[in-house]
Amino acid sequence: MLALPFIAVDNCKDEIKHYQSIFGGEIEILRKQGEEVLNADLHVEGARLKFADTQASKPEQIGDYVRVFLKMDTEEKFHRIYDGLAAGGTIIAEAYEAPFNGLLSIVTDRNGVCWVLSYYRS
Repeated sequence: MLALPFIAVDNCKDEIKHYQSIFGGEIEILRKQGEEVLNADLHVEGARLKFADTQASKPEQIGDYVRVFLKMDTEEKFHRIYDGLAAGGTIIAEAYEAPFNGLLSIVTDRNGVCWVLSYYRS
């Protein structure tokens, strides 16, 4: 079994580029209708984030009550991704020192997607 985050956004063509600017990685367009991108994957450091335009995925509401958990391997990456997702979004839990000797934060981005960000120190 393989579990992958599936993220519905308005204007997938532009929004996947927005996420690429935050996470890096390579975009793979899976399905288009004319110039509109309906489905695409973002491949980042061995992970895959799946995206769908709302006209293809038809979510019940923004965010759909799903949270995406990300574990970063450096503190610098944690802060860069935190800042990128918080821009235009809402910080639910400011970055804080967690009891597991690391950082934790919860951010809802500009598309209503809730991200749980973590960094574990060695």
